[in-house]
Amino acid sequence: MSGSVALVAGREAYRALTRRRLGLLAGLGVVLACTLVADLALGPARYGPGEVVRALLGLEGPISVAVVVWEIRLPVALMAVVVGAALSVAGAQMQTVLNNPLASPFTLGISAAAGFGAALGFVLGVSLLPSGWSAWTIPANAFLCAMGCAGLIHVLSQRRGMGTETVVLLGIALVFSFNAALAALEFMASEQALAAVVFWTMGSLGRTTWPKLGVAAAMLAVAWPLLARQAWALTALRLGEQKAASLGIAVGRLRLQTILLVSAVASVTVAFVGTIGFIGLVGPHLARMLVGEDQRFFLPASALAGAVVLSAASVLSKAVVPGLILPIGIVTALVGVPFFFSLILSTRRASW
Repeated sequence: MSGSVALVAGREAYRALTRRRLGLLAGLGVVLACTLVADLALGPARYGPGEVVRALLGLEGPISVAVVVWEIRLPVALMAVVVGAALSVAGAQMQTVLNNPLASPFTLGISAAAGFGAALGFVLGVSLLPSGWSAWTIPANAFLCAMGCAGLIHVLSQRRGMGTETVVLLGIALVFSFNAALAALEFMASEQALAAVVFWTMGSLGRTTWPKLGVAAAMLAVAWPLLARQAWALTALRLGEQKAASLGIAVGRLRLQTILLVSAVASVTVAFVGTIGFIGLVGPHLARMLVGEDQRFFLPASALAGAVVLSAASVLSKAVVPGLILPIGIVTALVGVPFFFSLILSTRRASW
């Protein structure tokens, strides 16, 4: 009798925990909707939230507001949501499979490699695409260099005795290597090319177009079900490699597939918007604090948290200096650096 009572109590506690997690996900969704409306309202011409909502719903209102919202601001605001979600999901899964709280597209060198690839196009005119695709030269260079960095990390990680901690250290070494190569290109660049490289590496959503937004969103949409299908295995991996292997999980294959998939997601987004750091660190840790490690909730929470952080950063980039839009990478760095320091200090006090 006591056993059945305990079972019922356990089921009720699990249902309560599930309801709490779903409520937190809904709360993140509401916050994201608010930041999205605020992002659409701010700009050289400022509108009220009511005007923005009416324009989005196609209700009666000034035609100029509808044109500005739909044609100019909406793709930029949605790109902030997509990029934030993509970088946060990539960081979350890198931290999971590498068992390291500091793993992210930024710290593993993928963002730095993308910056170097873009600089090749700006400074040397190198194009990895045919001449007819000149409008996509910079994103293509950035994407291919970022994926090359991910491939190099994988190849080197297969060496004997290379643990997950060493993989992160290898990524940090690649960050410095690509930054040094980028600095060399900047030293040789003309004034015009140098200005283009510097602006790109600061990170900006201003270059967004509907086709670019579509590509980034499609990449995230393709990766999402593949990651969701591995939710149980990724959750089990947090128990330790030996425990996961005893449950029948091919740990090495799971790690390889996950890293390559999220690297592709991060590479596409960084290729379009430039270097945006710390979202892959901040978003997953916020999600982990809210819903825990269960991937059924952790994956959507990471996406929502990253989208909220970058959308809020986009709002701040317009609000800090009236009439001036700061590069989004500067804003995320100002938020992310203190968080990064606190994370380092906390991991020294307790094991992750």
